[in-house]
Amino acid sequence: MSVSDAQRRYWRSVRWLTAALLTLWLVAAFGVVYFARALSFGFFGWTFGFWWAAQGALLVFVALVVIYQVAARRLDEGVAADEAD
Repeated sequence: MSVSDAQRRYWRSVRWLTAALLTLWLVAAFGVVYFARALSFGFFGWTFGFWWAAQGALLVFVALVVIYQVAARRLDEGVAADEAD
């Protein structure tokens, strides 16, 4: 069973997308916490580091899931169109 060029491009794109979103996840989870002392300004009545850990990171994680779903659907549709040709 050979792998077509469209399938290779698809999996390369999926790996790139996954790596990019995992990098954003890492920054959202650990990057802000690493700089928590510098981010001690008030934000909605709390320090920004605390607010980010409690609320902001969750919003980013949900956004990453939505971004992945939309991008994966587009990639799947592109491969389906290439294989139909």
